[in-house]
Amino acid sequence: MSTAKTPRQAMPEQPPLVRARNFEEVPLGYTPEQAVAEASRCLQCKSPACVQGCPVNVDIPGFIKHMAAGDFDKAIGKIWERNSLPAVCGRVCPQEVQCEGNCLLGRKGEAVAIGNLERFAADWERQHHVCELPSRDAATGKRVAVVGSGPSGLTVASDLILKGHEVSLFEAFHKPGGVLVYGIPEFRLPKDIVAAEVSCLQAQGVKLECDVVVGRTVSVDELFEQGFDAVYLGVGAGLPKFMRIPGENLVGVLSANEYLTRANLMKAYLFPEVDTPIPRGKQVAVLGGGNVAMDSARTAMRLGADRVSLVYRRSRDEMPARKAEIHHAEEEGLNFELLCNPVRYLGDDKGRLTGIECIRMELGEPDASGRRRPVEVPGSEFVVECDLAIVAIGAGANPLLTRSTPDLPLNRWGYVTANADTGKTGKKGVWAGGDIVTGAATVILAMGAGRKAADSIHEYLTWGW
Repeated sequence: MSTAKTPRQAMPEQPPLVRARNFEEVPLGYTPEQAVAEASRCLQCKSPACVQGCPVNVDIPGFIKHMAAGDFDKAIGKIWERNSLPAVCGRVCPQEVQCEGNCLLGRKGEAVAIGNLERFAADWERQHHVCELPSRDAATGKRVAVVGSGPSGLTVASDLILKGHEVSLFEAFHKPGGVLVYGIPEFRLPKDIVAAEVSCLQAQGVKLECDVVVGRTVSVDELFEQGFDAVYLGVGAGLPKFMRIPGENLVGVLSANEYLTRANLMKAYLFPEVDTPIPRGKQVAVLGGGNVAMDSARTAMRLGADRVSLVYRRSRDEMPARKAEIHHAEEEGLNFELLCNPVRYLGDDKGRLTGIECIRMELGEPDASGRRRPVEVPGSEFVVECDLAIVAIGAGANPLLTRSTPDLPLNRWGYVTANADTGKTGKKGVWAGGDIVTGAATVILAMGAGRKAADSIHEYLTWGW
């Protein structure tokens, strides 16, 4: 029987100095023996708090019990009952504050590595192809348009196709996956994994239409005119934010959104094998402290930078990035410029970036987020030399779709207003969820919103508004 003293199985990884110069996945995955050993640590709690911490309520003890017995086929089947993207979630979800954060073993020792086990089960199935896809209910004759093929949209499509509805998935880019393909680097989430997850949905009957910008190519109202009975908006929050400080128009200052989209979706890291160029700096500064900032900084290292500095106005304890990502970045040689805030960008006479003037900060009283508010230290200005600056301080709601849908209620920040429990908007037949409603959040929270909306859409298609 497991105890809090039973050691957690460490995930094998590429050596830091090797992986810092390639785009291959950093964690190498469990062996079957390691997966069984880790699964055997689970206490099989009668009231599992881990399930309560999962936004899509995966039966965690259930799938882990199968894994402990070495029955990986049944394990992935159990996960699929609630989660259509296990290979993705096992890699990028913040388990430390969700399922694993609620694990009873974690109170006195190390939590069960739920994310690693979920990843193993999904990878095992993808390699062996031994499980049957979930069966579909009888066709209802109802049609649903899902706008955006990120985690929220994929979840809605998965749930509704199984309930017997006809589902069409519309994606603005040339490949499906949303933030999973344009925002998360290859070394954290290989794109063939996303493609495999999407292909499962297509095998179940979901129709995929790429290069369709709803709001420009077609409007929401036109989707209804084409015969769709309901529309789900899962378009994310992809409008870049900048700091609006002097020098922002210098050559060498760009958004993390553009940088990562070029590197990930458009494979710029393979240039010139592919046609997409990307700015490469020798001295790179990344502004921000979240996962996007970490992804940008670690990408810059892999693109050949001599030095990459992360500039963040709070301390390490306040950084919103996952602890694992911070740890990996430190191992790879990332330089942390903490408790400092950019004041202006500096450039040469040709309009090219040469550095960022920053000021030291100290932490004061907590702000609305619960984190201590940074306060400037007078006279502490200094310069971070750089020839490339990547701004990763967040993203806003892209107005392309909302401007073309004037009767869709928005809040003052431009996000769609939707019921938190159902995803219903103020426009009949339209639901929304994920980052376009909440602002930038996690993959699994977007999936949770999609699950609630799918249930509400099904109810509407069955009984009416």
